[in-house]
Amino acid sequence: MNEKMLDQMKNGKGFIAALDQSGGSTPKALKHYGINEDQYSSEEEMFNLIHEMRSRIITSKVFTNERILGAILFRKTMNSKIEGKYAAEYLWEEKGIVPFLKVDEGMEAEKNGCQLMKPIKSLDEEIKEANEHKVFGTKMRSVIGAANREGIAEIIRQQFEVGKKIFDGGLVPILEPEVTITIPDKAEAEEMMLEEIQKNLEALPEKYQIMFKFSLPTKEGFYDELAKHPQVVRVVALSGGYPIDEANELLSKNSGMIASFSRALLNDLSAQQSDDEFDAKLDEAIENIYQASIQ
Repeated sequence: MNEKMLDQMKNGKGFIAALDQSGGSTPKALKHYGINEDQYSSEEEMFNLIHEMRSRIITSKVFTNERILGAILFRKTMNSKIEGKYAAEYLWEEKGIVPFLKVDEGMEAEKNGCQLMKPIKSLDEEIKEANEHKVFGTKMRSVIGAANREGIAEIIRQQFEVGKKIFDGGLVPILEPEVTITIPDKAEAEEMMLEEIQKNLEALPEKYQIMFKFSLPTKEGFYDELAKHPQVVRVVALSGGYPIDEANELLSKNSGMIASFSRALLNDLSAQQSDDEFDAKLDEAIENIYQASIQ
């Protein structure tokens, strides 16, 4: 584990940029960026276009470690180059931004109101590649769609089990049990989830260091105590479908969390913008998310 990266993630001021759209979400991300599906005819062309978008963001003069602590990458991005360097190496060596890798392969069908991760068949290979590219950590997502104790307990057990394997492989895992923000029993689901997390943390050997990524909580400051746990490097928030202004407002009320936003970061960017226009819009989004993260 890179101790400088660890210190930046644990103590730095700023947020994590989520640039990890994968196969299922890429067409939507490109369309929002101003590139329609009729502008590419293969998966390879699609991923080349999304890599161009991500490269434009990462190489922007406003995308710096003064406000951005880390960035989450998709595997294809990690294995692609930006200005002659692989993306993760470019992030750390040129920008001083800590690289993470999304490792989950989607989710199972809903059971007990929740969706577990599908088995990550390529996990060993991805851990090896991530270490070769000097990646610091990983991210993996499950979804909680109801306040169902059995389903939530199973999700948290799975996240911790895979997280331990990732840490044993030399990386710091971000566990992401996302509570759907529109469910009527969201607050109750969050209570159950935190209880299950605390049980698993109590049983976690001291050597393990982990991070968490949560939906913005119903109750202000809900994860503040969790963020102080000695084995928790950081607690980060996903925007979860909230409009950017609302997401930033909610985040600013949770001092124990920093942002790890995707849609909220990329919302006003377009392939048709000039570089100056692009940088101005990106700078505005970064500043707003940064301010919400350091409250």
